[in-house]
Amino acid sequence: MSGWTEGGLVERIPSGFLPVSIAASSALLPTPAFAHASDRGHVLLLPTGYYLIGGAFAVAISFLVLALLPAASLDRFWRRRLPLFTLGDSARTAISLISFAGFAILVAAGLFGSRDPLSNPLPLVIWTLLWAGITLLQGVFGDLWSWLNPWVGPWRLVSRLLGTSDGGPWRLPGWLGFWPAVVLFFAFAWFELIDPAPDDPARLACAAGLYWLLTFLAMLVFGYRGWSRSGEFLTVFFSMVTRFAPAERDENGRLALCWPAAKLLAAEPLPPSGIAFLLLTLSSVSFDGLSKTFFWLGLFGVNPLEFPGRTAVIGSGSLGLVLTFAMLTAVFLLAVWLGQRLAGSGPPLGQAAGLLVWSIVPIALAYHVAHYLTALLVDGQYALASLSDPFALGWNLFGTADLQVEAGIVAGAESAWWLWNIQAGAIILGHVLAVLVAHGFAWRLHPQPARAALSQFPLTLLMIAYTVFGLWLLATPTVG
Repeated sequence: MSGWTEGGLVERIPSGFLPVSIAASSALLPTPAFAHASDRGHVLLLPTGYYLIGGAFAVAISFLVLALLPAASLDRFWRRRLPLFTLGDSARTAISLISFAGFAILVAAGLFGSRDPLSNPLPLVIWTLLWAGITLLQGVFGDLWSWLNPWVGPWRLVSRLLGTSDGGPWRLPGWLGFWPAVVLFFAFAWFELIDPAPDDPARLACAAGLYWLLTFLAMLVFGYRGWSRSGEFLTVFFSMVTRFAPAERDENGRLALCWPAAKLLAAEPLPPSGIAFLLLTLSSVSFDGLSKTFFWLGLFGVNPLEFPGRTAVIGSGSLGLVLTFAMLTAVFLLAVWLGQRLAGSGPPLGQAAGLLVWSIVPIALAYHVAHYLTALLVDGQYALASLSDPFALGWNLFGTADLQVEAGIVAGAESAWWLWNIQAGAIILGHVLAVLVAHGFAWRLHPQPARAALSQFPLTLLMIAYTVFGLWLLATPTVG
């Protein structure tokens, strides 16, 4: 993530992302606080006010154009497909087993390898290649995670040995919905953003290994499909991001190309737990940026020029994470409710919100691009180097151990200019696509064009405000 200071850009490389069923207990253990990887800074002045106005204007114009276009024309636009070829599932188990073996090696490297987060492959692979990289690949190429995840292969082998059914001996109750994934994602976000040392390789290895084991046991009990759709939050998150991808695969394995975000319009309304999950994914990334601003730290009397470390802001950080989610949820539901009132009729609030919340996916993906771009460019190089020597024994397995990391790729005035424009452009484009998707759902909820346009007015105002907020996060003074 990158943020702009008063006169310059201070990069903020996130400390990481990890499923943590042991986040609360591990927080009590005495561990060293590791600094953010790759803290650097450079100065470049840009007319950020024009970007704020331009971003808000672009989203507003998108709303006006869509309000005037015939619904049938846009429907034909979204339905276009370009058939490609058929892709079978025969190799899925083998690829997952390879992924599991790689994960086991990474956990061992975390326990027995270097304690330096920039030399140990575990933090770099999980935080940079998995959370930042795979998310972006899911949004571009479609469902890669169902092939790469380290559970499906081992689960298939063990379930066959035990003679258990695909559904598992027990079933999760329907009312549970996505709530297990919501709880686990919140714990995961807390670990990433609030925990004092999420980059500590040994600490990370314990958390990752325990999460894999508990998830595997849950899949044996409730079935792979049952738990991965309700409780394994990475699978839930990636499956939602996949709906944005311009690649589509039907039930027969036939691949086709479609417009980005087109698959979102075929989605069914999410239950309250699904609404909470999607809003939490966006609010957590937003709070990650907000928590490092001079503005936020000043609210709690912290001098950003003498930042005392993450341990000193655990309380305020935990409060902020909850408040950001609560405020986004309240404002989103209010916008949907006001839209229903303006339209004068329509389905219940729960159904309308369950459909319209899918328009959050392009925004969440855009914030992901803006937030993790510098981490991918720089820490991705550290990951390639560390993978050749996972245990710091002088190996060079892939010929990349001596890779010279080019941190200059994000340094200097020209690089800063390009980074800013890519990040700002991603945020603006994400909100424009969100307006497109929301209008598509509005016509499902309100067949009359006038009512559909009226129903989207409050939500469009929210998206304009969030666009300005996202660009402000890029432009405001930040710590580290």
